[in-house]
Amino acid sequence: MKNILVTGGAGYIGATLVPMLLHQGYHVTVVDNFMYRQNSLAHVCHHDNLKLVKADIRRTDVLKSSLKDADVIIPLAALVGAPICSQDPVGARSINRDAILDLLKLASTNQLVIMPTTNSAYGSGDKNNFCTEESELNPISQYAIEKVEIEKTLMERENSISFRLATVFGMSPRMRTDLLVNDFTYRAFNDRFIVLFESHFKRNYIHVIDVARAMMHALDHYEKMKHNIFNVGLSSANLSKRELCEVIKSHIPQFTILESEIEKDTDQRNYIVSNEKLENTGFKPDFTLDQGVQELIKGYAMIRDKVYCNI
Repeated sequence: MKNILVTGGAGYIGATLVPMLLHQGYHVTVVDNFMYRQNSLAHVCHHDNLKLVKADIRRTDVLKSSLKDADVIIPLAALVGAPICSQDPVGARSINRDAILDLLKLASTNQLVIMPTTNSAYGSGDKNNFCTEESELNPISQYAIEKVEIEKTLMERENSISFRLATVFGMSPRMRTDLLVNDFTYRAFNDRFIVLFESHFKRNYIHVIDVARAMMHALDHYEKMKHNIFNVGLSSANLSKRELCEVIKSHIPQFTILESEIEKDTDQRNYIVSNEKLENTGFKPDFTLDQGVQELIKGYAMIRDKVYCNI
């Protein structure tokens, strides 16, 4: 398994993962349309094992040609999250659903697919808000609904792994400030205050480097992990929005946390996630939420505007 195709490889996760793959000696083909005008892979362009294809993954000819030599496919290209999908529902459906279905049809049964999905598919979990990979899915947003549909098709292939990602945080060469931890820390750093809606809502979190590490882990253990779904998150970080803000406040004491009893969160998910299944394969995250907040504070000394978000 030396040849790896990464769609969306210049994005938030891809820009962290691709250098790791190259460092481990893999031949990597990145297909990306560079829609955010990012140069997030500039630091690895010197690698002979890197091939960059500037193209839209909705083009079947591009998929066919890029898939031809791939041993492993990691489809990262997507409009990620509920807000951008609401802003462009047609584009989101064609990229997040239709293009991936095309890719899965074109991929051979011998090619391993490592696919990021989302644990937002759990919605609100069971009566205790607790979720394992066996829990009933209750996706609310278009993004989560289409990820669930893709995962069903993906798991019809034996040579596939689905990673239900927690909310990702941390600095990346293609930064996003609109992810929850990144956003709240940005507000604390720049505005010194935040207004929370439904602050008791819980969710799980994971550092972007640990997401990339989980994918590297899957490459090393694909025989025992294939044809399985895994939650990917920090077991120490099943926190409410209020608890997250208190972690941030411990590093930025001037941060004022206000709560609104009137407004509702547009993203109605509230759950506690078990990551035990992935941990039992030998994977352990390297980064705590606390470390991630400290890292973001350093990063926001450099980033002072909103060009680093998806909408």
